[in-house]
Amino acid sequence: MEGDRIEESSVRLLSRPSSGGGVGESRWVDGSEVDSESPPWSLLDENDSREGYGSIKRRLVKKPKRADSFDVEAMEISGAQGHHSKDLSTWTTIALAFQTLGVVYGDMGTSPLYVFADVFSKVTIESEVDILGALSLVMYTIALIPLAKYVFVVLKANDNGEGGTFALYSLISRYAKVSMLPNRQPADEHISSFRLKLPTPELERALSIKDALEKKSFLKTILLLLVLMGTSMVIGDGILTPAISVMSAMSGLQGEIPGFGTTALVVVSIIVLVALFSIQQFGTGKVSFLFAPVLALWFFSLASIGLYNIVTHDISVLRAFNPAYIYLFFKKNSLDAWSALGGCVLCITGAEAMFADLGHFSVKAIQIAFSCVVFPCLLLAYMGQASYLMKHPESSDRIFYDSVPESLFWPVFVIATLAAMIASQAMISATFSCVKQSMALGCFPRLKIVHTSRRLMGQIYIPVINYFLMIMCIVVVSIFRSTTDIANAYGIAEVGVMIVSTTLVTLVMLLIWQTNLFLALCFPLVFGSVELIYMSAVLSKIKEGGWLPLVFASCFLSVMYIWNYGSVLKYQSEVREKISMDFMLELGSTLGTVRVPGIGLLYNELVYGIPSILGQYLLSLPAIHSTIVFVCIKYVPVPVVPQEERFLFRRVCPKDYHMFRCVARYGYKDVRKEDHHAFEQLLVESLEKFLRREAQDLALESNLNELDMDSVSVTSKDSGAPAGDGTEDLRIPLMHDQRSGEPGTSTSEEASSALPSSVMSSEEDPSLEYELAALKEAKDSGFTYLLAHGDVRAKKNSFFLKKLVINYFYSFLRRNCRGGAATMRVPHMNILQVGMTYMV
Repeated sequence: MEGDRIEESSVRLLSRPSSGGGVGESRWVDGSEVDSESPPWSLLDENDSREGYGSIKRRLVKKPKRADSFDVEAMEISGAQGHHSKDLSTWTTIALAFQTLGVVYGDMGTSPLYVFADVFSKVTIESEVDILGALSLVMYTIALIPLAKYVFVVLKANDNGEGGTFALYSLISRYAKVSMLPNRQPADEHISSFRLKLPTPELERALSIKDALEKKSFLKTILLLLVLMGTSMVIGDGILTPAISVMSAMSGLQGEIPGFGTTALVVVSIIVLVALFSIQQFGTGKVSFLFAPVLALWFFSLASIGLYNIVTHDISVLRAFNPAYIYLFFKKNSLDAWSALGGCVLCITGAEAMFADLGHFSVKAIQIAFSCVVFPCLLLAYMGQASYLMKHPESSDRIFYDSVPESLFWPVFVIATLAAMIASQAMISATFSCVKQSMALGCFPRLKIVHTSRRLMGQIYIPVINYFLMIMCIVVVSIFRSTTDIANAYGIAEVGVMIVSTTLVTLVMLLIWQTNLFLALCFPLVFGSVELIYMSAVLSKIKEGGWLPLVFASCFLSVMYIWNYGSVLKYQSEVREKISMDFMLELGSTLGTVRVPGIGLLYNELVYGIPSILGQYLLSLPAIHSTIVFVCIKYVPVPVVPQEERFLFRRVCPKDYHMFRCVARYGYKDVRKEDHHAFEQLLVESLEKFLRREAQDLALESNLNELDMDSVSVTSKDSGAPAGDGTEDLRIPLMHDQRSGEPGTSTSEEASSALPSSVMSSEEDPSLEYELAALKEAKDSGFTYLLAHGDVRAKKNSFFLKKLVINYFYSFLRRNCRGGAATMRVPHMNILQVGMTYMV
């Protein structure tokens, strides 16, 4: 199968006769097999059943560590630190809870601006049942979805403190191999953030789900499409949230300023939107400290005005706590009531932000903020509006501003405008984060990312996406010209994201938490049913504006899936065309050309094997650098990879080839902003540490073998076998075997007591000193970045749809996305590129 070929390694075993009748083995290690849990010594002759050697071999399994596959920066640290702890003090948690008001709850907090206006555009107020039924529907929707679902269940399904659709996908990816790119390495599981908090699933149900996900490719595709669909809906929210929030806030001017009509409303809203998107390039760091106080003042205003209206107009709205009014509401209005659900669902817009923004806060902070501030303030706001409608049913089209006392209109208008802009700002930032995470997982074309804060790594700005969102917001406001029509579109995007999260959390329950089957099925049954009912209501508004988010989501989904599909095919073709180790050994250490001083950083996507791009360079260039490093930028399914666990080094080919592989690992929330000079310096320092550690471990192995021969051999002295020191030249293999003679009995106590004093220091190893000197000379000569300008084409016998997708759509995206050289910010004078065509 294709996956089996991808995991194959290129290893060559060379045998040479040893005097005395023994057989020594020289092993060229490409690195494909050293990522396994067993050390390289266990890969030696499996048929060697000598008793004495067996005891030494068992000790070798425990120490030393592997020399050719380890985290170079973490080697001096005993046990990498775990993920940052979320166990915070009470005051810190309260402070975080206050900050969440400005970042997490802006969207949901501005919902009272337009919820009842949209609901009663579908249902005419004829009696108190209409008002109380709609209020009861809103109250229980907030209690069921944000409170019961997100606060008490979904927030617990976090990925080491990170939330959102991609966090759920990465969490599932760690328990089951569902990633479309087959570049997973066992060594990745040693990353601190990768540590699984829960035991591996042992229940038969969990194992069967795991096996089904891993073995059936169509299930992997469905899961990926589900994640991409959820992400596309979030990006759609980034267009609709600013449009409806700003327009709703500005609508207050219509009743206050004479002659302020729809055209004026549209013009003012567009001006505010242009200003909002124009300041994105400066970042939100300088003004973000104002977000929480402004939203806190906004929630205080909502609660105060609501309480004032309840006491002043009709306190009997408290009867809406009786859910029987929901039944009466539907009984009286039938289809109109079902249609009004599309407006009712707007009261929970932004609920997904509680989970998506979890990484900036903590579970307790978000729970406290919603339970103690947001939930009661929203209830009071909606009850106050309903109380006002009981006396003034004709004000339903602009209920929010009409219910505000006249003397407080302008202060509330200013606060509402600021709250709407903050809610829009949070959604725009979330869109930037989603696009960045999509790029990290290979699901979105590379775009320019600007980091607007030196201190807060999460604050980013993507110019292309920002201008796209601005243009789309202006188009939406210009075409729809009313919040009611925009609301029809808004609901579909919001409910779509919720359905995706419900599906993924259910999978987490079954696969990872191993929840009781009845409870696990109750979750999608209760919440999924409610969300599907809401979805059916908002889908009925497709002709009235509901088509817009579906178009946005379909476009983004197509772009993301085509990019992922093409990237996977490109990766698989690179694996198939990789250079065999036999060919490299035939070329010799000169690689069939001239080796000149310098370090060549050859970028590729392979974690195993030698990429075919090296062959193109050997054919195209008259000389090649004295030191070659295959650099693979790899994203692993964790939020953040600690800096000390960033690099994974190993040697490729024999020592005199001076070729290495460096896998630079990043999490989906990591930010790559190091300067290329800093990257080069860190890489060389890490490589030097790797060489020193390798020499120490090989010296330990060599001395253990010599100790083994001294204690157990009875024939080696007569055999006349020369004692190799492993330093004759730089052609020695990684795992140099010096065993000879016949086995005898072993004395493990004597061997273990001699271990510490037998470790060779780096100064005693001439080959190490030579390599370090050669590396320094190469570094002084400079770095060259060897890149491939890849062109992907479908084979002639491929299906028409595949040719269309690969030859036109994917090629168009590749031509217009940000190039690799620009992404790495490398001077053009340091870059060499060759053309590559991959037939897929």
